[in-house]
Amino acid sequence: MTAEAILTPVPWAARARGALDAERFEEVFGTYYGEIHTYVAQRLGQDHAEDIVAETFFTAYRKRAQYDPDRASVRAWLYGIATNLIGKHRRLEARTLRALGRLGPEADSPGHEDSVAVRVSAQSLRPELAAALAELALRDRDALLLVALAGLSHEEVANALGIPYGTVGSRLNRARKKLRARLGGVADRG
Repeated sequence: MTAEAILTPVPWAARARGALDAERFEEVFGTYYGEIHTYVAQRLGQDHAEDIVAETFFTAYRKRAQYDPDRASVRAWLYGIATNLIGKHRRLEARTLRALGRLGPEADSPGHEDSVAVRVSAQSLRPELAAALAELALRDRDALLLVALAGLSHEEVANALGIPYGTVGSRLNRARKKLRARLGGVADRG
């Protein structure tokens, strides 16, 4: 090994060729906490995000020895854990989306720095879209929201949910088709 190789910082993901040790896990936490929190908050609301995100990282820490970097990126692995935990709270998510469908978005306007996140968050959805999302099957909603809210690629969604790559496309296609059918001309009203 050259002196340059020893002195050059190597990202934790490149160093990890197996289980995540405690030091590497601290880096994982620091790198992905905000991103995972934003995703969970957009799905379940701020009130429930802290608990779910804490449980996500606690689960990841407990299972860090089982992490296989050849199977999925740490990012996709964490989104998979978070999505599974959201699944346990699916009644809450569906109830929240149905309520938003009845009540509509809040009248308060966020500051400029939050405008992008708010545009796609569950709390700012048009009532029709919130109601339509609530009607989707959980597996279809998970795939759609991992792409729409978290920006995961199809491959990352497949890894996060533990499903074949082709199934991601099928679920997204089905979800989008159902949303288009349910929303009809809603997009033109904005």
